[in-house]
Amino acid sequence: MRGFDLNNTAIVVGMVVTYIGFATWLTIRYRAKTNSDFNVAARSVPAFIIGVLMMSEFIGAKSTIGAAQTAFEKGAAASWAVLSVAVGFPLFGLLLGRKLYNSGEYTISAAIAKKYGRSTQLTVSVIMIYALLLVNVGYYVGGAASVSTSLHISFAAAAVLTAVISTFYCAVGGLKSTAYVSVLHTAVKYIGVIIVLVVALIMTKGFGPMVAKLPSYYFTWDGKIGASTIIAWAIANVGAIFSTQYIIQAISALKGPSQVRNACYVAGILCVPISFALGIIGVCAKYLFPDMKSLYALPIFLDHMSPWLSGIVTVSLVASVLVGVSSISIGIAALIVRDFYVPMFKPTEEKELRMSRLLAVPIGFLPLLFVFYAPEVLHLSFFTRALRLAISIVAMIGFYLPFFGSNRGATMGLIGATVTTTVWYLLGDPFGIDNIYIALVTPAVVMMTEAAVGYLFGSGLSSNTARQIQGGDAA
Repeated sequence: MRGFDLNNTAIVVGMVVTYIGFATWLTIRYRAKTNSDFNVAARSVPAFIIGVLMMSEFIGAKSTIGAAQTAFEKGAAASWAVLSVAVGFPLFGLLLGRKLYNSGEYTISAAIAKKYGRSTQLTVSVIMIYALLLVNVGYYVGGAASVSTSLHISFAAAAVLTAVISTFYCAVGGLKSTAYVSVLHTAVKYIGVIIVLVVALIMTKGFGPMVAKLPSYYFTWDGKIGASTIIAWAIANVGAIFSTQYIIQAISALKGPSQVRNACYVAGILCVPISFALGIIGVCAKYLFPDMKSLYALPIFLDHMSPWLSGIVTVSLVASVLVGVSSISIGIAALIVRDFYVPMFKPTEEKELRMSRLLAVPIGFLPLLFVFYAPEVLHLSFFTRALRLAISIVAMIGFYLPFFGSNRGATMGLIGATVTTTVWYLLGDPFGIDNIYIALVTPAVVMMTEAAVGYLFGSGLSSNTARQIQGGDAA
């Protein structure tokens, strides 16, 4: 791998600094001025903008770096990690998006609380905060790998730089700013991935040499990944979209419920081209650099293009990190403020906004404690989605099968799913069963068991079920 000289490195650094400066100016221009701006963008954002934002949030640095990394190790079938998201967004728009929008809430925990109660709300909030903090760990790992390669700085320095810039964006901008700036970030991200794809295929001289040299599974539909894992990915992606805080917050920023489906269709369509590109890039890297560390399957190409192209790609990777980390941090802050701070202190809107901004600092820097211990990026990414899948199951039962849903059962199901899924993940998915399946089954089994035991032993129907029998459903 060749290295850039000082002048070429200066070009790349200059482009990154210029881009960050321009994005910062946009962030300040569209910054949140009220609590409504910060959390729901005053419910004033068009469907296309929200669609772009949701896609950018879900397909960020951890997914781009992670998909290429997995393709390097297991074949082009790693594209399914992103392609299945394209199915998840339309399903969300059809089944749950409008229901959540019409709840009037901008946190998933508060929306679920209307079906179950306060203890379930707090449980959902804690689990979502836990999951989203791990998501940011994945973002920092992927972002630091890219930035350290292109700017020729240490991994640790790149991770800290990512945290500093992202924290500023979150604290100053809020959701309104993030939504509009995400259009710029997404455009740049797309251009960057296309450049890497073209350079990679030029270096390999097309697909022919790769097909001749690499094992055949690199070009099959399931690769060395397997159908079970691909199905698990699809389930996790759909479930995570249905429940992830920053997705709920994004649709809350729309002008009306009629725009939810349109935004979801935009997000789904945008995921398709980039999914195939990432799989091909990872396979190209395996063919060209078979002995390198797989984490650098995408960033490796930065040192094999002109400094100007390398600068554009580096900017695109920085853009992926900024929009992803900022959105997640805003989501975490919203959960803490809405579910804990407001009920305890009943602050004014000004104090609520101030607290949201202050929380951005610890939220932004906490993931740095774990970036050096993070495992394979895509695996971590899908573990966090498994945790969010459990919340989706509880939400779907609450909206569509209320007779099986009680406050106690939902709380027990969520806690049980979090514990079993985490243990299963840390054990390395024993018996070849992905932790995603554990997250899928556990909450439903616990909730239905609790309902059956309650009925058999005479504790009666749950309070929310009784209310629906007496009034809601009859009406």
